Amino acid sequence: MAKNKIRIEMPKQSAESRSKNFEEVALGYTEEMALLEAERCLECKDPVCIEGCPVNVQIPSFIKYIKEKKYAEAAAKIKETNSLPSVCGRVCPQEEQCEAKCILSKAGKPVAIGRLERFAGDFALDEKTRTCAVKFKAGKNSVAVVGSGPGGLTCAADLAIKGYDVTIYEALHEAGGVLVYGIPEFRLPKSIVKAEVEYLKSIGVKFQMNVVIGKTMSLHDLFDEGFKAVYLGLGAGLPKFMNLPGENLLSIYSANEYLTRTNLMKAYKFPEYDTPIKKGNKVAVIGGGNVAMDAVRSALRYGANQAMIIYRRSKEELPARKEEIENAEEEGVKFHFLVNPLEFIGDDDGFVKHIKLQKMELGEPDSSGRRKPVPIKGSEFLFDVDVVVVAIGQTANPVLLEVTPEIKTNKWGNIEIFNEYGQTSMKGVFAGGDIVTGEATVIQAMGAGKKSAEGIDLFIKSL
Repeated sequence: MAKNKIRIEMPKQSAESRSKNFEEVALGYTEEMALLEAERCLECKDPVCIEGCPVNVQIPSFIKYIKEKKYAEAAAKIKETNSLPSVCGRVCPQEEQCEAKCILSKAGKPVAIGRLERFAGDFALDEKTRTCAVKFKAGKNSVAVVGSGPGGLTCAADLAIKGYDVTIYEALHEAGGVLVYGIPEFRLPKSIVKAEVEYLKSIGVKFQMNVVIGKTMSLHDLFDEGFKAVYLGLGAGLPKFMNLPGENLLSIYSANEYLTRTNLMKAYKFPEYDTPIKKGNKVAVIGGGNVAMDAVRSALRYGANQAMIIYRRSKEELPARKEEIENAEEEGVKFHFLVNPLEFIGDDDGFVKHIKLQKMELGEPDSSGRRKPVPIKGSEFLFDVDVVVVAIGQTANPVLLEVTPEIKTNKWGNIEIFNEYGQTSMKGVFAGGDIVTGEATVIQAMGAGKKSAEGIDLFIKSL
């Protein structure tokens, strides 16, 4: 049995302090904490926790190394299947995946697998411990990866380890995709993403930045340059809007723009960084997912007196991680449930001033299993705001797909795949992550990238 039965909580900045800065909230385990938590792992003979991991990290094995104080070996074990442990340890919904399967969860709290992964991953990012880098040998066959988000990075890393010459093409000036433009510094420091990217470079992956495949180059150009296969990790970067009256008023942002300005373009450091953003005193974020939590918590850090979530269902239906909801509540975010926007109303200068809201009640469950919100007639009212962020989801960016008719898409604009490896309708082109499934998690995109790396390997060997 585990010597330590009590799950070790992770230290974090106080709510009062962190709500005023963009520094990381969760501070990570100390060595002593990690050792105590690792002792809780029962080293099950049939480790069902692995079944909950989309990239099949050998969880009991890496935790055993932590118990033995072999931290570099723990990181190396994780990196056999997961090239981004410091990222996953911070942003993966472990409570719904590996930890949900942990045998200890049946009678108490599961082993804090994600926190231990973060501990091992961060240890490996120290320059002095790069002995855990995977050995590789450059191959003759080359593969192009379009997009440097978590799926693209994973696919590239796995192919490099298999001996392929891999080049990642990224439209933006920084590698990381949603990890750098979507997730705030206080949840995932950019230095962590940069260090993970440097690890990929150390195993031979090359990066071409500021290249928009579909504009700068086409897929046909990539094949003409000699690439044997291409992986599309395009993500879901096109924001959704509500198509309501007044939605084009000034100071109404998509979450995509608001978070990109904040995270990648460092708007919170203006004028040191020359990216402006309207900070606002009364900021309303429409939506209830992790992106909405990231946006509203960013607004708070910009100095909003009121940073609010507007959500058309109840608290029980919020899709965001429980940890992020709790952090937001602790920091002072206000939640307005069972209300839905009908219209945005501006002032004489064209800036948003009010939202017209309607009260809702929950009816029968919809296709997602959540109870469907139903409008209450005659319940409309005005709500004062000076900044609005629309965080109701994103969809496929059509830039590449509009000029590549060979790739079949479904009615939502997502790429259709024809086997478990992500093979598309265009020969030699594979795809995975949000561009295939719609919005999902970082680790699910990584799982898709890993599977496509297997498929690309099989495809090239069959040529």
